[in-house]
Amino acid sequence: MRAKTVLPAVAMTAVSMVLTLAVVVMWLGTAVPWLIALVVGLGIDGGWLATLAYERRLAAQGDHNRAVSAVGWFFGLLATGFLVAHALTADHAAGAWLAVSWLPIAAKLLWLVHSLWERTALTDNALTAIKGIQQEARDEAAVARARLRAEAATEETRLTAVTAAGARVARVQATTARTLAGAWSTLDSARQGEETSRALTSVTGPVTADVTACWELPVWGPSEPTGAPALEAAPALSDDVLDTLVDEIRTSEDPALSYREMALRFRAAGHSASEVRLRAAWKRVA
Repeated sequence: MRAKTVLPAVAMTAVSMVLTLAVVVMWLGTAVPWLIALVVGLGIDGGWLATLAYERRLAAQGDHNRAVSAVGWFFGLLATGFLVAHALTADHAAGAWLAVSWLPIAAKLLWLVHSLWERTALTDNALTAIKGIQQEARDEAAVARARLRAEAATEETRLTAVTAAGARVARVQATTARTLAGAWSTLDSARQGEETSRALTSVTGPVTADVTACWELPVWGPSEPTGAPALEAAPALSDDVLDTLVDEIRTSEDPALSYREMALRFRAAGHSASEVRLRAAWKRVA
């Protein structure tokens, strides 16, 4: 993966350095001795190559120097300037020379891309771990989507069943209401009819003379449930009162009443007491 970014940068650097040297020698060789033009071209390329090597050394150490980067960009812009000036003053093929004048800047940009790649490069173990995390997240998302779809389908089925049951109940209620309405109408017609009055009169006439039966329709509507009437518990008799009552009933006749006869008259008089208390009172007074 590293070769995919460093090889284009190296190739572009070599091409731009050769092109810069050739242009400087050809362009300045007409005005100054070619040795001087060669020195100038090698100086531009050498300065660019030296700053690039220093930048790569700092990058290998995880460091960065803005001054060195500025010097490198200066040499790159200087080489580009020579190429542009040569293209503008060339007698022929000026467009072709101008088209390749951006090569030094392109080489610097490729090295910048390569440095950015190095800053973000990860080991194989880290990449494998990241892939595993991403795959796990995709699996969880797929399971969640499947669960949501299943829950939605289940809820849709439940709502459909509830709606169908409600519709059936509504139809039964409507049928029942129509049946009751018809029966009510029949009862009302029978009540209002003359034949019904005659029939009832013929039945009640022998029993009560000059009485015509009149009957009302039963009430059809909501009714409230009624509970059993609450029985008011009578207050319990004290032992003294109970003894007095038992003695009065027992001695009401001569000879005195037996326990069984006394108990019957005690309860017939509306008094209330348990069998145990009543027998205890009998023993106390007898």
